[in-house]
Amino acid sequence: MQGRTYRYFKGEPLYTFGFGLSYARFKYDKLKLDTVRVKAGNELKLSAEVQNISDRAGDEVVELYVSNLASSEPMPIRSLAGMKRVNLAAGEKRIVSFTVSPLAMMVTDDRGKPVLKPGKFMVSLGGGQPDTRTTSVVTGRFEVVGQPPVP
Repeated sequence: MQGRTYRYFKGEPLYTFGFGLSYARFKYDKLKLDTVRVKAGNELKLSAEVQNISDRAGDEVVELYVSNLASSEPMPIRSLAGMKRVNLAAGEKRIVSFTVSPLAMMVTDDRGKPVLKPGKFMVSLGGGQPDTRTTSVVTGRFEVVGQPPVP
């Protein structure tokens, strides 16, 4: 799939997913993961603070991406794992929470089957990712450990 889809593109995109014009600007801060070691098959809960740093109200689409940092299989650079729209008054801050499912941590093996394997991951939370020219992004790392439960 390399070279055939944006999910493997390593250059700088002209327009990012979520790109759009806005009169408001937002800042992301205080990313919190409920754990840095996730047992295979379990969810990861996370939250971050989003603040409208402009002088007018605005809507922001908060995007959550998961990146597998150590897969032996070819993997997308990042995969969208969630998004939420928030409306913030000028200067307002809000905590936005997400849950990363085990499905978002899976890799696709040589036979095209989704498999959950131990490994290192990164989560990125922001708007208009991966572009930090228009919004801030907060990142955190976690590790999937152990073997998933047998169905």
